[in-house]
Amino acid sequence: MESELHSIGELARASGLGVGTLRYYDGAEVLAPAWVDPQTGYRWYRPGQLADARLLARLRRVGLPLAGIRAVLGAAPGSGEARRVLDAHLRRLEDGLTDARRELSLIRVMIDQRERPMTATPAESRLTVRSEELAAALDAVRFAVGGGPEAPALAGVLFEPDGPVLRLVATDRHRMALAELPASADPSTGSAAAAGVIVPTALVDALRALLGSAAEGPTGVALTLGGGLVRAETGGHRIEGTALDFDYPDHRAVTRLEPEHRIGLSAAELRTAVENGATRTLPSGPHGAECAVTVLALTADGGLTVADDGTASDAPRVAVNRDFLLDALRAGRPEQLVLELGGPIAPLAIRTPGRDGTFSVLMPVRMPEPVGSSE
Repeated sequence: MESELHSIGELARASGLGVGTLRYYDGAEVLAPAWVDPQTGYRWYRPGQLADARLLARLRRVGLPLAGIRAVLGAAPGSGEARRVLDAHLRRLEDGLTDARRELSLIRVMIDQRERPMTATPAESRLTVRSEELAAALDAVRFAVGGGPEAPALAGVLFEPDGPVLRLVATDRHRMALAELPASADPSTGSAAAAGVIVPTALVDALRALLGSAAEGPTGVALTLGGGLVRAETGGHRIEGTALDFDYPDHRAVTRLEPEHRIGLSAAELRTAVENGATRTLPSGPHGAECAVTVLALTADGGLTVADDGTASDAPRVAVNRDFLLDALRAGRPEQLVLELGGPIAPLAIRTPGRDGTFSVLMPVRMPEPVGSSE
């Protein structure tokens, strides 16, 4: 019999697997020898098992877990089970690579900040904006303001002068909202590209209340930012307060989006679909609290639908916190929207046509393997 079989050493050399590895997979009931000598305990393998051993070696190289290796080697010919296991593993690898790229991007920003500290900026920046445009920008970002003892820098809105525009940014780390409006800088304060100032939430709300009547007409608002203070003057009224003395997160690291799909649709219709559509309860809120999650899926005709994620599907989709999504859809009361999808673990961008610098970004919720998955 031994003349018709391969010894464990021969199989190891022919397959690239070590003798100890072959013993391990025998014990794991993945690749059992055809015969074990009862006297010596030596393992012998059929010639046909060489192909399985070589396949096993390659499955190990791509990091397929033990259960997946067992499923591939034990799959019935023609069942498609082996391919389903490999496809699921490839998706996990791609998801992990995307996560790693995102983290490395943020790490590079942090390293750049350590190696090239910001130089001194002008003590203050004075600029003028239109009241109705500032009111609209505040309405577009206010819903995303964060805060709390663990993230005091997020308890306000970043006012960031950038050349001819003023950019407003708010985030609670689960979502981010940005809005841009034209701004005219006072030449005496130097470049308008000054450092950003975090305006605390209470002062943001007071400013929006001040603009309540002024926003009905084309009134100018004079803003003074910097030196630890924030001041706004319009229509003979003035409010001022102390800016938050923290470093604001780098929004550019999150908003450098590369969407694969852009879908235009009615804001009212999407709100109705989300309000009435299926949800799942998952840990998707602050501090890992369980919240309702909405799954948005691309339809065959290029539209968007609220999906029931109870079954496996190849349609591009993304899962987001339902309440956060509704907040973003209501912000600024848009009539039309453009949603940008980059994949199940990429942020979802919600834009208003004609306002390129004003949009929201929602962090995706990682979904468990749907029913119908191979593992």
